[in-house]
Amino acid sequence: MGSIGIMTALLVGAGGFLGSVSRHLLGVWVQSIVGNAWIPAGTLTVNVVGCFLIGLVVGLAETRQLLGEGTRTFLAVGVLGGFTTFSAFGYDTISMVRDGQTLAAVGNVALQIGLGLTAVWVGFSVSQQYS
Repeated sequence: MGSIGIMTALLVGAGGFLGSVSRHLLGVWVQSIVGNAWIPAGTLTVNVVGCFLIGLVVGLAETRQLLGEGTRTFLAVGVLGGFTTFSAFGYDTISMVRDGQTLAAVGNVALQIGLGLTAVWVGFSVSQQYS
């Protein structure tokens, strides 16, 4: 198994399964509500939620030592690694460009990155409250 160990691999794998299934369910649900929007709203929602949650989890783990190494690996690497979808973001954006929707692609990039980074900052900031 190399240097990561079997338990770590199992934690990441189990978390990745849960995160991937959650990503799919949330993305499909949001897209069904929004319909054929000018951007892939399901992917945007998943990325923003995932970025907020990873900021929150890492912030809590680093500043309050609330999470053990195994729990942090399960949540941050497994669940949230399986949940966040920047590969889908890249695919959606390139598909828009290929379909001649350049302005939509630029808007998608700006929203994904701008809101994602803001959500990480907000999540981390929330984790610092009341310390």
